[in-house]
Amino acid sequence: LFNATGKANVYVVSQKKSPILLINSLFILPHFTFSEIDSLHIAADVIVIPNITAHLMAPPDSAAVGWIKRNYTGTNIILSVCDGSATAAATGIYDGRLLTTHATDYAKLKKRFPKAHWVKDVSVTESGNLFSTAGVSNAVEGSLAVIKKLFGEQTMQAVLADINYPHKDIKLNHKSDVVGAGTIAKIVSKKLFRKNLKIGVLLSDSVNELELASVLDTYVRTFPKSINTVSINGKNILSKYGLTMCATADFRQDQIDELHVLVPGNSKQPALTNVFIINYSETKKQYPINVCLDRIAVLYGNNFKNCVKLTLDYN
Repeated sequence: LFNATGKANVYVVSQKKSPILLINSLFILPHFTFSEIDSLHIAADVIVIPNITAHLMAPPDSAAVGWIKRNYTGTNIILSVCDGSATAAATGIYDGRLLTTHATDYAKLKKRFPKAHWVKDVSVTESGNLFSTAGVSNAVEGSLAVIKKLFGEQTMQAVLADINYPHKDIKLNHKSDVVGAGTIAKIVSKKLFRKNLKIGVLLSDSVNELELASVLDTYVRTFPKSINTVSINGKNILSKYGLTMCATADFRQDQIDELHVLVPGNSKQPALTNVFIINYSETKKQYPINVCLDRIAVLYGNNFKNCVKLTLDYN
């Protein structure tokens, strides 16, 4: 949720006050449960719905659906990201309104929730105060669209420049290509016959959330031997906008082949041997998703890089 007055306040809200495991590589601690935030009468200016369905054919979480329905006023904003569209559609709020999702899951979700006005070949949809995005990488376009609506063109352009977005304006045109049998075959071949790395991402206070999400979301789609976040002495960290995060691995117990260091000049970076270190202080003028994809091309070639782009729904 965001407070549109002044600096945005970002809260993670869930049914239970227990760590949420993201992409099997990061624990994030919720600020509030649904009942807690209701009791505090905190009104959301923006509600962001990520993919919270364990399986697309399983019913969306009823507690989440109910909370969204209770807290949507018609004047605040909802942003559905990727397969968060399943939860968004289940609320009924998007009935007759534009809704999109990851290209690979589009047909299944359209059949399951026919009342929404499903569209494809677009990165982000806007129906009044209701927004949705294509696959996960398009969360950036969705966020920029919401920022533009709330704060105006000038602020949106400032954010666009800050994240080194590779386009001069929000890229709306999108090619909805599904992950087909050929892509799956290439992924299986890589998994069986190529080197599968143990990837580590160093958590440090004030880490940029976009960079962190870019590395985790992109590299998990290389199907590595393992991918974990690690921190110094196992301590929790606070991200740039105040999210509490904790690691899924320990330097002292878990071997790492490749370590991604996102916070420049981290003086506490551990001494590691036989580890390839990618220091993002050297790539600050590049869009972080592209940094990851370029490294993946070096490791596995352009054909496999394109497979990763398809699973990210990035084009």
